[in-house]
Amino acid sequence: MSKPPDAQRPKALLLTPEAPGLGLGGGGLRIECMRQYLRQRYDVTVLTFDLPVHSKSTVAKTLRNAGRLLRGRPPLFDRFSGQEAQLIPQLEGLAYDVGVIEHFWCASYLPLLKQHCARVVIDLHNIESELARTHAASLKGPKAWAQARFAGMYRDLEREWLPQFDSVLVTSEADRSRIAGFAQDVRVFPNAIPEVNLPQGIAEQDVIAFSGNLEYHPNVEAVRWFRQEIWPLLREQFPALKWRLVGRNPEAILHLVKGDSRIQLIGPVADAVAALAEAKLCMVPLRSGSGTRFKILEAWAANRAVVSTTLGAEGLGAIDGEHLLIADNARSFADAVGRLLSDPELRTRLGAAGRTHYEEHFTWKAAWRALDEAGGI
Repeated sequence: MSKPPDAQRPKALLLTPEAPGLGLGGGGLRIECMRQYLRQRYDVTVLTFDLPVHSKSTVAKTLRNAGRLLRGRPPLFDRFSGQEAQLIPQLEGLAYDVGVIEHFWCASYLPLLKQHCARVVIDLHNIESELARTHAASLKGPKAWAQARFAGMYRDLEREWLPQFDSVLVTSEADRSRIAGFAQDVRVFPNAIPEVNLPQGIAEQDVIAFSGNLEYHPNVEAVRWFRQEIWPLLREQFPALKWRLVGRNPEAILHLVKGDSRIQLIGPVADAVAALAEAKLCMVPLRSGSGTRFKILEAWAANRAVVSTTLGAEGLGAIDGEHLLIADNARSFADAVGRLLSDPELRTRLGAAGRTHYEEHFTWKAAWRALDEAGGI
């Protein structure tokens, strides 16, 4: 028989536009980490909503974004706002000690939650203005112009909304510095993955791996750059080497990698850490983004060496040459990967150091401890 709710225990409301859970990508993983943190202290209610279906065709996306440019409403903020009619009946007559809103996209629900929660906290998975700014910098022509405009709109919205929250959570000190002037109480809650045992009995294959949600635009851009400018250098130098892509929505990048039998697009897997442990090393050739990268945490948990751009490794406290290798142009990135492929001892040393860094700072327990030290929720 399940234990009834404790009438004396504090109550928390978790408003999320995506389901919390393992195997649901970085967003779902962070939200599940938050849910489990709250459950240690509160009776937790998860509140969500459905979005109207819209077309994903290129023409439809272009028309939607043109309208958003005219209205001054950036894409995700526009997409996820305006669903109060679904939420109001779920909140009627209820009161909570604290409400947590996941993602800046949902900041506009603050007035509604203030009617039911004594305090309201927002959990920023990314700094959306920074995500759009770096996206713009990686593009050219009209797309770059549009993303730069959206970055400015997000910055204006961050200035408007973030000061209204009781506390703001970010993934790293780097992200804290980006909004330090907007909110009085900004706390670091690191991205983290559950503590996993060191993979055992997995044979290292002649493979380099990239993982993540393969329709997420920073990942698409990373795959495009690696495929066009870095992979040809490695493919020629290491004739037996294969490049393996692991993650959800593989159809989004099929057009970028098809036609090469040495590129393996395997899609989602049940255990990302075990899948990455099969590779000799993992790469993070990101040139846009915000927050911190779960793909690096999973590679470290798998005891695998990592080559990343500076942006890809941002916020993790990683030291070049100690926890991973950093490279920011195509030639140096290919050289770093080649160096690791040719030096098993260096691969082993970096993989072990990454594993230790993960165990000390980026398990769920470590993230919960960091949040408690910052003041908790």
